[in-house]
Amino acid sequence: MTDPGSAPVTRVFVYGTLLPGERNAHVAARGFTARPATLRGFTLHHLHPEGYPALSPGPADAAVRGAVLTYDPQAWEAALPGLDDLEGLHETPPLYTRQLAVLTLDGPDSPASGGEVTAWVYVYARAERLLAPGAHVVPSGDWRDMPDRDRPGADGR
Repeated sequence: MTDPGSAPVTRVFVYGTLLPGERNAHVAARGFTARPATLRGFTLHHLHPEGYPALSPGPADAAVRGAVLTYDPQAWEAALPGLDDLEGLHETPPLYTRQLAVLTLDGPDSPASGGEVTAWVYVYARAERLLAPGAHVVPSGDWRDMPDRDRPGADGR
């Protein structure tokens, strides 16, 4: 999914349990630097009772706050299988899909002032679940604003 001859993308945008300091941050492994970032054009949901966020395509002016993790290539190869497993990428049907997106790096003084990068992002793949009870839009676009985010659901995610 990169241009021929270009280096593979070794960045991932995290917006929920994989954020530094959150309950699944250990899955992200080591060998990365984290920087606050904003993803536009997506809507963030909090799923209850699952206890984790879901990202879906949204209006162009929607914004999701999180962090971009930039890995060195060896660390990326080591971390990617764990990230994909946590996100249910290989489940049938998949829980999330992994796709490339353009992020705005947050500058030191305000969001959206530090340039753009391309990174992988996990997008929720079960659209019907987002229409069911217990799927709530996160108005701020920042999952860390959810008061019950530290409670994992029955599936342990």
